[in-house]
Amino acid sequence: MSAAGSPPADGDGPVRGPVRPSGLLDVLRVASVVLDTEGRIVLWSPQAEELFGYSAREALGQYAARIMVHEQHLDLVVKLFADVMRTGRSWAGAFPIRRKDGGTRLVEFRNMRLLDDRGEVYALGLAVDQATVRRLEQDVALSTRIVAQSPIGLAVLSADLRYVSVNPALEQINGLTAADHLGRTIREVLPLVDADAIEDIARQVLDTGRPVVDQSMTGRTPADPEEDRAWSVSLYRLENALGSVLGVAVSVVDITEQYRASLEAETARRRLAVIADASARIGTALDLDRTAGELADVAVPELADAAAVDLLDAVVQGRRSTLGPAEPAVIRALAVRWVDSPDVPEAADPPGRVTRYAPDRLITQCVRTGLPVMVPQVKDEDLARIARSPEAAELLARAGVHSYLAVPLIARGEVLGALDLIRTRNPRPFDEDDLLLARELASRAAVHIDNARWYQNARDTALTLQRSLLPSHPPVTGGLEVASRYQPAGATSEVGGDWFDVIPLEGGRTALVVGDVMGSGIPAAATMGRLRTATHTLASLNLDPAVLLEHLDRITSGLDQAIATCVYVVHDPRERQCLIANAGHLPPARVRAGHAPELLDLPTGVPLGVGGVAFSTTAVELEPGDRLVLYTDGLVETRRHTLDERLDRLLTLLDHPGESLEEVCDLLLRTLHEPDNADDVALLIARATAPDA
Repeated sequence: MSAAGSPPADGDGPVRGPVRPSGLLDVLRVASVVLDTEGRIVLWSPQAEELFGYSAREALGQYAARIMVHEQHLDLVVKLFADVMRTGRSWAGAFPIRRKDGGTRLVEFRNMRLLDDRGEVYALGLAVDQATVRRLEQDVALSTRIVAQSPIGLAVLSADLRYVSVNPALEQINGLTAADHLGRTIREVLPLVDADAIEDIARQVLDTGRPVVDQSMTGRTPADPEEDRAWSVSLYRLENALGSVLGVAVSVVDITEQYRASLEAETARRRLAVIADASARIGTALDLDRTAGELADVAVPELADAAAVDLLDAVVQGRRSTLGPAEPAVIRALAVRWVDSPDVPEAADPPGRVTRYAPDRLITQCVRTGLPVMVPQVKDEDLARIARSPEAAELLARAGVHSYLAVPLIARGEVLGALDLIRTRNPRPFDEDDLLLARELASRAAVHIDNARWYQNARDTALTLQRSLLPSHPPVTGGLEVASRYQPAGATSEVGGDWFDVIPLEGGRTALVVGDVMGSGIPAAATMGRLRTATHTLASLNLDPAVLLEHLDRITSGLDQAIATCVYVVHDPRERQCLIANAGHLPPARVRAGHAPELLDLPTGVPLGVGGVAFSTTAVELEPGDRLVLYTDGLVETRRHTLDERLDRLLTLLDHPGESLEEVCDLLLRTLHEPDNADDVALLIARATAPDA
């Protein structure tokens, strides 16, 4: 193995150029002694001085046996010396030598005969302290045995990062023999790992001398080419005793089981995080479209690159749907989400669209059986069963759809629809873990979707009832021009019991009514209908407004836990005035030319249904051109502002005398009624007309 910075060798040939020495001989401290034929010392190395204790000046010219050997071994040494000189055969052995200080030391000897260019014979003796030799032998044997039997894969890379040696454990890890490694680079031996990363680290270790410990790597080897495996790799720079860089030592520990366990733990953690996120984000409101959108938002991009939430159209309409084997599925799209793929939204059904899917479509199969459908590797024939049309299938193919998953939305034993998931950018196909997570999300979301659709159905019913009970009136009645609006509460709130009415009376007079039944839903709408009917009946009796409210109060008290506010106005064009009674309602506003809009100062009274409190009638002037604005509290009340602030805002908006009544109605609703308001609004504006109008 060549040292770092040394010229490379060609195979087994000699190294070209100078090579730095090894430090092994320095460790051994080999002493060299040359004797003539008489046994006198003619050469004495510095290592000999160190080993025997005699300086060269003291040793040269002396008989070697007298200063190097104990007397008891003298005869033996003389005989061995004579044999080497006579026969030319080398001799090796160990025996104790005598040092100058009188001590003894066991020394390994190698003796051989030398000839110079004149034919003179000499004896060369090489001597090494036997304890040093034994220690080095033990170190080598131990290292060899450890390397050979270690369960950790070990390798040595040369300075140019080619394999110099590998142990049996690494042969097993890589699935290649040592011969298949030697002389080759990491990339050549392991083409399915990130060789660039390993070589970069190895060069860094060579340059700096700082080891890199427990570096995680993943990839595939010839030992297991079908499965990813993981290793902990450590690299250390190798140097000899003189500090010359020999290469890099590499240790490899297979940690595939721990790696897979950590992946499973991470998958479980991610699944729990997604489920926790879903619990917080899905079902924040009783709105079908919003709930479906929340489910799609959780699924993308954590679980899929695109998601669609689809419901059976019959389910949306409040009916149960059972599909036979040959029946198509009529699907209403509720939400679509995607990541960086313009072709996906074009292929998907836009929210609100109703599409008929043939019996062979995968979504039809999912909602018919109530079982998930997973296609880990999507082929062309699968796209035809996923998409609604051949054109949509082409768009999905262009988007790179390679994996598909549909899970049913089931609540209270009924299949509502399906959550459709596809992957385009994420290279992993859907697997059983993904299916488990998708089913959990679908199961949680289905309950919220079912609640939202039943709430929406009930709200639609109440709203239909509410609208059917509200009057349709001519724009001009008696001496009044009238405009009105009814605005239901936000989509997430139930319909309330607000109402208005315009009732023609005898003598050209007109009764104006605005009321608000406390509560919401169908009960409030039904109570409102009963009070409106009673008001019509009582108005026909030409009662004073206060007396009429007293009758309504008794009627309301007879209804189950019903309370309502109401303002009742009778306009007389001949008297140019209005008679007004108030039962706990917000005061009407009057707008007159040349005056700032004002809230009428009326006795408030108590709500209908409280009972036992008399009502008062107040006369208010209403000249031609003057306007009277009646409204329910849903127009002005919010959680962020005081009622006084909102009433001031109302009066400011009314200070536009040039606008028509219809325009004023639209302005007030557009400006004052917030979209997420949980209360509905009834608004009635009347303008007194001239006698000839």
